[in-house]
Amino acid sequence: MASFKLYNQSAQEVGDIELTDAVFGAEVKPHLHWELVKMQRANRRAGTHSTKTRSEVKGSTKKIYRQKGTGNARHGARTAHIFVGGGVAHGPKPRDYSYTVPKKVRAAALRSALSTRAGSGDLIVVDGLSFDSPKTKEAASVLEKLGASNALVVVPTDDNNVHMSMRNLRSAKYIRAEGVNVYDILKYEKLVLTADAARALEARLG
Repeated sequence: MASFKLYNQSAQEVGDIELTDAVFGAEVKPHLHWELVKMQRANRRAGTHSTKTRSEVKGSTKKIYRQKGTGNARHGARTAHIFVGGGVAHGPKPRDYSYTVPKKVRAAALRSALSTRAGSGDLIVVDGLSFDSPKTKEAASVLEKLGASNALVVVPTDDNNVHMSMRNLRSAKYIRAEGVNVYDILKYEKLVLTADAARALEARLG
């Protein structure tokens, strides 16, 4: 078990919290980070790119000149790929880029990413986050006090006021514990967890 300082929304230290080494002190494996980030980015690709082949390009299919005697290369139609306005040879077509990696690999990568943030001192644990009403300015102020203006903020369950307060922050993202992923953890400089979210991650990955 590792001990981390526990803060409130005003960035005041209010105690300590013990978190398991199995999740927040695991071996860091950068190659797993690479594998998961590659998978997540691939899964986000639309794959809607499309080019026309010579059979799909609009144009005459008449042979442009006789086969022999012109001194030119042999050609059948202006839709050939070497002509301007012709079809594309071996061009991209719509496809699905998504793939998966084994569940155990995903869990190991997530433990590694969390341990990376914990080991570098970029993990901040707060006793809770709540706002009386949606206030982006107040959310920015809280993160600034915590020294985490660029941060991934993780809470255990949906909170509409917290979500509405943080959704317009350019350098921060709000996410539930069940949606935590390697890409987001590594994308932001700091990781802010509520105590309940940290326990939820322990239950999920421990």
